[in-house]
Amino acid sequence: MTVEEDSKGRRRWKAPKDARAPIDGRTMGKKEKVRKKTLGKSSRNWVDRQLRDPYVRRAQEAGYRARAAYKLIEIDEKFHVLKKGARIIDLGCAPGGWLQVAFEKGAARIAGVDLLPVDPVGEARIFLGDITEKGMEQKLIAALGDSPTLVLSDMAANTSGHKQTDHIRTVGLAEIAAQFAIDNLAKGGTFVAKVFQGGAQGTLLETLKANFADVRHWKPPASRPESPETFVIATGFKGR
Repeated sequence: MTVEEDSKGRRRWKAPKDARAPIDGRTMGKKEKVRKKTLGKSSRNWVDRQLRDPYVRRAQEAGYRARAAYKLIEIDEKFHVLKKGARIIDLGCAPGGWLQVAFEKGAARIAGVDLLPVDPVGEARIFLGDITEKGMEQKLIAALGDSPTLVLSDMAANTSGHKQTDHIRTVGLAEIAAQFAIDNLAKGGTFVAKVFQGGAQGTLLETLKANFADVRHWKPPASRPESPETFVIATGFKGR
């Protein structure tokens, strides 16, 4: 995968003609179509949804690794969170779609971490591991060489099928990400994180409102309507 500049100097990802871009950690090549008849009902539903999803096609054509890239693009279009020259940390960065968007928007330095391996993205420093493990926080900050101006988190717990449990687990990850942001952001910085819709966000929102000038909730159009996910956007970090 290569990066090209358009007529306005904007960087865009270009996938090789014979490549099949991974979408949300999977591929949508001919083999998947051939095997569709042998899949279980939930897997067939997933394949059907992917084939119908316009964001999947757009991501493939643009060379993004996941349709989720458009969630960050839409968040940025509304809230202007991606600044040229930004120092960004992406928590839960696999498969790398958000790293791609941050890179093409002109970030100066980017570091990411995930439990899953992530193929290189530009000059981003990517770590394999858990954000809560000893020393990981220090590794990420050292990779930037300074405090981040933006902390992103698209982390979500593996779904259990029980909505309330999934909500609590994902909010718990958002709380971990929020604490990381509060401990490390540069003054005036921004925090963006995935949460699930529900009633267990009180503590998280109180924490964010105490530390940021403005806190908003928003569900980007790229987020599937049936998904309970929404995003919290906290801007104007007050400093420690």
